Amino acid sequence: MNSTPTYRRVLLKVSGEALMGRRDYGQDPETVSRIAADIAEVVHLDVQVCLVIGGGNIFRGVSAAATGMDRAQADYIGMLATVMNALAMQNALEQLGIPTRVQSAIPMASVCEPYIRRRAERHLEKGRVVIFAAGTGNPFFTTDTAAALRAAEMRCNALLKGTQVDGIYAADPRRDPTAERYQRLDYHDLLARDLRVMDTSAVSLARDNNVPIVVFNIHNPGGFAQVMRGDGRFTVVDRTAAGETEKVAG
Repeated sequence: MNSTPTYRRVLLKVSGEALMGRRDYGQDPETVSRIAADIAEVVHLDVQVCLVIGGGNIFRGVSAAATGMDRAQADYIGMLATVMNALAMQNALEQLGIPTRVQSAIPMASVCEPYIRRRAERHLEKGRVVIFAAGTGNPFFTTDTAAALRAAEMRCNALLKGTQVDGIYAADPRRDPTAERYQRLDYHDLLARDLRVMDTSAVSLARDNNVPIVVFNIHNPGGFAQVMRGDGRFTVVDRTAAGETEKVAG
């Protein structure tokens, strides 16, 4: 096992749904604590970590807009949901002794800091986990795009996307057990094959700023640290990939 981290500074993108555990709505404290423990393990590897957490476990702006709500208004509500998730994760991390700061793109000084790029970088340099909340602060942008933006701004070595499966597949492996898993992909291949791991704006932003995207299973305990060591199962999206695939075992 490789003990040296592959990346020095990373941004972890976690969906709001990942915090639900087996619940149908909201946050499952046990799941939040387990993900926090995984993040703490990576921090102890001397990796600088920042996060973007979605809000879909509480409110999804796109779904609300589809039922007739004004899209911009719905997106703002969704941004507030991400702040709630960020504060919950901050609490879980600090219970583990990990110093954490929440920075919101929508100023709310009573509960967290405003987003200031240089201050966020300083927090990371001091070993603090920084959680970026409220997306980009603008409607019509997803938290995937916010993650790619913050990863570029923080000069991260990689953007990690924690998902329900252990990489990018040609089809949903939960429905098609024979689906092939890509070990490595080029940004262009990811977009051309319409694999929909992240929205096109996020992928394009990562490509333009040469930020590799690493997709892994957030529900695998210890999986985050494994990826940091170059172990386990995951998919890397970058400029040098040749579109290699490997067959899903079993």
